[in-house]
Amino acid sequence: MNTTPFQALACPLDGDVLHRSGNSWRCGVGHSFDIAKQGYVNLLPVQNKRSQDPGDSKEMVAARQRFLNAGHYQPIADAVSQAALTQVPGEAPAESPLSVLDAGCGEGYYLRELARAWGETAQEAQALSLLGVDISKWAVLAAARQGKQAGVEASWVVGSNANLPMQPGTLDRVLCMFGFPVYPEFARVLKPGGVLIMVEAGPDHLRELREVIYPSLKPPREDEAAVPEGFTRRPGETLRYTIALEGAEPIADLLAMTPHLYRASAEGREKAAALASLTMTVDVRVTRWVRENGD
Repeated sequence: MNTTPFQALACPLDGDVLHRSGNSWRCGVGHSFDIAKQGYVNLLPVQNKRSQDPGDSKEMVAARQRFLNAGHYQPIADAVSQAALTQVPGEAPAESPLSVLDAGCGEGYYLRELARAWGETAQEAQALSLLGVDISKWAVLAAARQGKQAGVEASWVVGSNANLPMQPGTLDRVLCMFGFPVYPEFARVLKPGGVLIMVEAGPDHLRELREVIYPSLKPPREDEAAVPEGFTRRPGETLRYTIALEGAEPIADLLAMTPHLYRASAEGREKAAALASLTMTVDVRVTRWVRENGD
């Protein structure tokens, strides 16, 4: 599995290039950021935190880890890996490692699956340079631990999509999985011709669970027609399949890893907790946006 940590990091305080020095990253001005023993670095300045412990909690991360490792979203991971490893028309063959960021990486599932898919292709002679960024320290900690167990070399960073701590124009791919896209930042860090791959929930995604926890469902949003500045849309795909969850624990894990846990009323959560099984629709859109040349 030919993977390597992404190295083109930038100081979150002044944007200067970070250089690895022993067990820390340092910029030319002298700002220093220690690498934790688990292998990740915190590049989220205190002044950029909206709370003392932002992002997913330790419990939410554990629930997502159990759910994803059970394989329920394997078709999504496969589709994303294929999109990331497929060259877009006009893209020159890479001579350097293919650099990939998962912006909002959670516990690192999709990067680990990308590394697995990479190792199964003839492209393994080329290195895959991986970077996972998440605002939750618990998510990044879990990603670093599982990545090490799986033999996946990557850089794991606590940081924010609103101010990505990396140098401009250094990434070939950016993944945004059910996350919060910040298009200007994605455009800044992608190379010209680089690809942003987004996974978003479709109108029927987890409909059966939502019908249990909400009194009524909101009408689906209309598709966003606007093209993000600096990007060109490429053909995407829709994935639609069903999953069957047996037992209260996997249903609770699914609810805990989604925003529905906080949006549902106490009554709705109680109804979900009473379920012994649930068959649900997975409905997601995989969209590709290519970074245009120029500024």
